[in-house]
Amino acid sequence: MVQENILFDDIRPGMRYERTHTVRAGDVTLFGMIAGSRGEGENLAVPALGAFPLFSSTTTNFFPGNGSVLAGHQLKSLGWIHEGDVLTISLEVTEKHEVSKQVVVEVHCRNQQGEEIATGPITVVPPTEKRLNRFDEPPQLTLRQHHVFAHLRAKAANLPPVPTAVVHPCDRESLLGALEAAKEGLIEPILIGPEAKIRAVAAKEGFELGNARIIDVPHSHAAAAKGVELCRNGEAGALMKGSLHTDEMMSAAMSSASGLRIGKRVSHVFVMDVPAYGRPLLVTDAAINIAPDLAAKVDITQNAINLAHTLGIPQPKVAILSAVETVYEKMPSTLDAALLCKMADRGQITGGILDGPLAFDNAISMQAAKAKKIVSPVAGQADILVVPDIESGNMLAKQMSYFAGADSAGIVLGARVPIILTSRADDAKARLASCAVMALVAHAAGQTKGAL
Repeated sequence: MVQENILFDDIRPGMRYERTHTVRAGDVTLFGMIAGSRGEGENLAVPALGAFPLFSSTTTNFFPGNGSVLAGHQLKSLGWIHEGDVLTISLEVTEKHEVSKQVVVEVHCRNQQGEEIATGPITVVPPTEKRLNRFDEPPQLTLRQHHVFAHLRAKAANLPPVPTAVVHPCDRESLLGALEAAKEGLIEPILIGPEAKIRAVAAKEGFELGNARIIDVPHSHAAAAKGVELCRNGEAGALMKGSLHTDEMMSAAMSSASGLRIGKRVSHVFVMDVPAYGRPLLVTDAAINIAPDLAAKVDITQNAINLAHTLGIPQPKVAILSAVETVYEKMPSTLDAALLCKMADRGQITGGILDGPLAFDNAISMQAAKAKKIVSPVAGQADILVVPDIESGNMLAKQMSYFAGADSAGIVLGARVPIILTSRADDAKARLASCAVMALVAHAAGQTKGAL
């Protein structure tokens, strides 16, 4: 779409422009922030004047368009805006002032019932040289909101802190994450690593270690072994990764002789807070099981369902992902998906609603599912995404973080204690969110340590 602007010299009183805009949930939140008021629950609505950015952007993007400057307005709010409303914004030039090079544009905004909800004049300085605006789609107002982890932290706030073995917290983010989680009452940190190095990081960054217990060991290998030992003997109810490689810590945790195995399949779950999705999204397994077979996927799926229950999702919708949404004998992931769904029908996987194979788009987009004529209780509204292998899962989770602005928490389930497993690139915010998830998991077991 190419939109050509209209120069001051070409504008005449009586010229008109009209466009429509469908109000989304993010719009309602943004408009409410601007208006300073909105209802709640079924009465969620905002005064129409909260949509002022929508009215002003219509003048600067479309009419007169690129190069216009907003000089003032006298808009009045006459009604309310609700999610799903289809607004018609009409503009008409009523005055043109040669000396000031300004025009007055009368704005009328009506909803789908034809009710006028906002009106008034906007004064605009139109452009004086030709420019084009190129849109793949008309510009939309968007508001990124992260709300999932705030809810989880609030849910964990009244629980006793979990004694947590923090393995080798020898850089800024891993140490800060542990200290912030302690400050919020989520964990009682046991800092395990070279004490001089831990204290040096704290001194450099200005962190107060307070009464945090420090166990001095010479290196990261020894820190991993000590952390696992504390979890085995009951001194710690969780294990938390610091600034060491995942393989280094997990090899100690998964040791058949001295690790934290309890006979169940261990798997990793990313809990994603994706602003564009509006609900928690669990991705599994993206960190532990490299190329899981069917038996492994059964446990991976069940672990994720159990976590969803703990997070407050009573009957999670589980999408078994593949590249296509039909069973194809040359694509093993589609066969696994079909078998997992049938196993759920037979009670071999419980607590969730499974469907698959589903491609990513129709797992999370109702529009995509409808376009492909997929009738499913899961499509377009998945709570859990079960990926075919570690490569696809890891790339999917990181794409959501870096391209979609998602926050993520990482946790390993199926061991003697929950294991907080984050990337070394994760900031303190992600580590804090992971601690909140861990606290809920630990307490859901009825204790802060022992088999989970």
